Amino acid sequence: MNDSSWQPEPVPAGPAYDAQVGPHTRPMPIVPDAAGRDFDDREARDRGAAAVGGPLFRAETPPQEPMPSPPPPPSQAPQDDSPPPPKKRAGRDLRAAIGVGVGLGAVIFASLFVVKAVFVGVIVVAVVVGLWELTSRLQEKKGIKAPLVPLAVGGAAMVIAGYVRGAEGAWVAMALTALAVLVWRMTEPPEGYLKDVTAGVFAAFYVPFLATFVAMLLTADDGPQRVVTFLVLTVVSDTGAYAVGWRFGKTKLAPRISPGKTREGLFGAVAFAMAAGALCMEFLIDGGTWWQGLLLGLAVAVSATLGDLGESMIKRDLGIKDMGTLLPGHGGIMDRLDSLLPTAPVVWLLLAAFVGTG
Repeated sequence: MNDSSWQPEPVPAGPAYDAQVGPHTRPMPIVPDAAGRDFDDREARDRGAAAVGGPLFRAETPPQEPMPSPPPPPSQAPQDDSPPPPKKRAGRDLRAAIGVGVGLGAVIFASLFVVKAVFVGVIVVAVVVGLWELTSRLQEKKGIKAPLVPLAVGGAAMVIAGYVRGAEGAWVAMALTALAVLVWRMTEPPEGYLKDVTAGVFAAFYVPFLATFVAMLLTADDGPQRVVTFLVLTVVSDTGAYAVGWRFGKTKLAPRISPGKTREGLFGAVAFAMAAGALCMEFLIDGGTWWQGLLLGLAVAVSATLGDLGESMIKRDLGIKDMGTLLPGHGGIMDRLDSLLPTAPVVWLLLAAFVGTG
């Protein structure tokens, strides 16, 4: 509160008068010193005080160090908000994949041991669907129009001819299918003719011709057992590669083609396939021995891996992950035939060498 009845006398400026004078402080009287000089008693007091303990009236306090905060109790300790490292997971829906695999296996085994001709029909259906998937992806991603009609008809004829007439019939049907592709494409404008017919001939060889060797396995007296051996070894090889690679895989096998495949997985495929081959040759194939099964399993592991890498190369070129979506958890038919197709002629050739074609 200000008092208008009293005003303090002005204080001369200077370092000796740094002290702040409050509104109710009476001015100190001026007295002469021994030499006759007048001085402010307040100055003498301030100087004396400053000589003893420093500035007496300045509102300056030395800086204080901040008090350290007490550590939080264990219940309130800072938590690490960084996300946990991701767990290894399979790239597909395993439940759906297993369910579809069991269903396909039931259809295959039922047709194999009931009527052989029914299994030939299963091969034909798989070939036609695989050709449709392959030609559709080629047209969607690359603009390549491989003619589906002559491929589908010629592919079905190839499988049936291989079953009825053997390798000679399969080669004749392959040649006629390639000729049909060349002629069929002539009904359209010439632009892109060369790439279209090249893709058509490649598709005819890649899908139906290689599948014909499965039908040729069936023609032997123990044909169903040979087909089962071929399917079991291929599936076991894929399973061994997946299991060992997922658990122990560190060194990439072909990172530019298929980043998920590892050398450890390849070793797993070889070990699993060789063990299964020894068992199958010993107990399923007439006249087979266990050491032949070891060689057969090794060959299957290599051919199945190369087949898988080959289709991965095609899919990378097309910029797709799967050839189709027909089989939940697997992709398309071609995604299941990738390792089977190149393995079929390998198994047929080795079994013919070991125990004959009869």
